[in-house]
Amino acid sequence: MSNLKVHVLRLKPGEDVVEKLKLYMTESAPRGVFVMTCCGSVTSATLRLAANTEGVTNKVVKYSGHYEVLSLSGTISRGGFHLHICLGDHNGATVGGHVMGDLTVFTTMEVVLGEALDTILDRSHDPDTGFDELTLIKEPHPN
Repeated sequence: MSNLKVHVLRLKPGEDVVEKLKLYMTESAPRGVFVMTCCGSVTSATLRLAANTEGVTNKVVKYSGHYEVLSLSGTISRGGFHLHICLGDHNGATVGGHVMGDLTVFTTMEVVLGEALDTILDRSHDPDTGFDELTLIKEPHPN
């Protein structure tokens, strides 16, 4: 069981989503946060796509244009971030992947973040995956 604090914020046109979320976490929720829900629009996104049948595991694609944010999920911690996004274009086609950066707000971005008050989110190297993975540090929260 965890004590939960909810943070609601709105990002403005031209702002970099990842940088604003990292800054917000540092200033307002230093234990780390997870994305509860998000909607808005972007003009650019750089995404790493899922591995394919040819074994390509790090295909990075930059998207430019107007996209609706259909979903954003993941964590932002003092050790880094891990975010996935699903975007819809003007035809209703979707694209999604691991956010690498360059995620720029078009008109608005409404984000609801959760903060577990008895857990610190961090990231550390996992030799099994070769990536910095989420680590949880349980810490009693004074009520």
